[in-house]
Amino acid sequence: MEKNEKNEESKINYRGWKAMPLVIGNETFEKLGALGTLSNLLVYLTVVFNMKNITAATMINVFNGTTNLATLVGAFLCDSYFGRYNTLSFATVASFLGLLMIDLTAAINKLHPPHCEAEEKHSCQGPTTGQMAFLIASFGLLIIGAGGVRPCNLAFGVDQFNPKTESGKRGINSFFNWYFFTFTFAKMVSLTFVVYVQSNISWAIGLSIPAILMFVACVLFFAGSKIYVKVKASGSPLTSVAQVIMVAIKKRRLKQPEQPWISLFSYTPPNSINSHLPYTDQFRFLNKAAIATPKDQINPDGSAANPWRLCSLQQVEEVKCLLRVLPIWVAAVVYHVAIVQQQTYVVFQALQSNRHLGQGGFEIPAATYIVFTMLSLTIWIPIYDRVIVPFLQRLRGKEGGITLLQRIGIGLFLSIFTSLVSALIEDRRRIIALTKPTLEFKPRRGAVSSFSAFWLVPQLSLAGLAEAFAAVGQVEFYYKQFPENMRTIAGSLFYCGLAGSSYLSSFLITIVHRNTKDSPKGNWLPEDLNKGRLDYFYYMVAALEALNMIYFLVCANWYKYKGSGANAIELEGKNQGTSKKDDV
Repeated sequence: MEKNEKNEESKINYRGWKAMPLVIGNETFEKLGALGTLSNLLVYLTVVFNMKNITAATMINVFNGTTNLATLVGAFLCDSYFGRYNTLSFATVASFLGLLMIDLTAAINKLHPPHCEAEEKHSCQGPTTGQMAFLIASFGLLIIGAGGVRPCNLAFGVDQFNPKTESGKRGINSFFNWYFFTFTFAKMVSLTFVVYVQSNISWAIGLSIPAILMFVACVLFFAGSKIYVKVKASGSPLTSVAQVIMVAIKKRRLKQPEQPWISLFSYTPPNSINSHLPYTDQFRFLNKAAIATPKDQINPDGSAANPWRLCSLQQVEEVKCLLRVLPIWVAAVVYHVAIVQQQTYVVFQALQSNRHLGQGGFEIPAATYIVFTMLSLTIWIPIYDRVIVPFLQRLRGKEGGITLLQRIGIGLFLSIFTSLVSALIEDRRRIIALTKPTLEFKPRRGAVSSFSAFWLVPQLSLAGLAEAFAAVGQVEFYYKQFPENMRTIAGSLFYCGLAGSSYLSSFLITIVHRNTKDSPKGNWLPEDLNKGRLDYFYYMVAALEALNMIYFLVCANWYKYKGSGANAIELEGKNQGTSKKDDV
């Protein structure tokens, strides 16, 4: 049996870098297409579809949340039934159709409401039921596309390299770098050139650019069909998780063994890609799934005859890995609420600020200011990797300088300052708008302050710095702490966290709006920010992030890294070294 597996593996023709022009080209154009539309979608809904700020922000948050949540479904279907190639094929086409439909809503007058003139600011016509249905259908296709592309793209690129050769390992590491470079490149192009065309030339032309780029992505992807390594679906690893939980419930009345690391049923499949995990004393109720009773039968090869009646200690420890990550994931969900505001309400702040360059007439699109978050992240990552990490390694004598949880914690701490700085800047923008001469009056939005929109750069830069620590740290944390056969699920967990953040942000906005719209001090989040108190909302988010920081510190102190049996804080340096082979 083992010989046949080795022969099958030797027949795989890894093309490595020969396939990369098509893989990376597809990913670059796919991101340019998707981000080219999503980056300015908030403005599109308020300007073209005449939606209120609160409605548009809520709709975008729900859309982003559902898009990210769909990655979990995509990862499950990919692992269980379709494989990465088939999933990507279907998802890429779905994304193209979704972008094409959104472009049609701008190009065809009957698919969007009439333009709202300044003198009609109190009687702007909203979208009809049919127009909303068409728009939501396009959102649905984008959700399907993102659900398949996001969890599979990275793993599919890695599949093209042989992980057992030195050149293959180097290729995988380089591919990770290229992957994040293409994301940053696509984001910056989308936030500058594409957003400018949409906001200043034509929405129809500006939205056709992402659709065309996505079509190019489809062509590049299918052009390499004959040379790709196509890993077949091997069943979802979540089945093993379900088995452990179900068997532990069935055997809940059994007593815990005195020496579980010796007496629990132990078996590891010979072809398993997962590293061996030692016994840990957390979540002891799961240990009962590995207690062998007289009724449980064992196969000649040592495996359980019925995995729904008896699980191995290895399976139990793999489930414990997942459960230990979840409290950290919850902290990450709350953390991203602060970052979500730097992608939604900061756009509204820019719309009511002076966006002109100098004394000239050129006006920077409001959504383009988000590029400063990407610039901050892009500049900081190489500095951190090439300067800070080597310095900390020499100073502390530990690989990586700091642990992954410490890196995430720094990002969470910075998110507090991001919200505080945002509140101070908004307070200043509002005061200037109310006490100084304004530049112009926008329909349904109010007066444009003479306050320069470049004052938004500090909060956006802090958000990028927080992401460089927390978001990048999360991706690496999930990838290294999950069992090796669950890394597609690990990738989707990050996006599920973003989904939770979007939903939580929508919930907070709705609660604040409902409870302040009739208050004596006025609505915090009205259409006209000059009449609201967005700064109070930012202060509230900062307080939430401070509480989240305390919660995270408690969870980090309790956490045990994969492959260790000691406290994560005690082993913060030791574990980074001992789990090195697991991280390759």
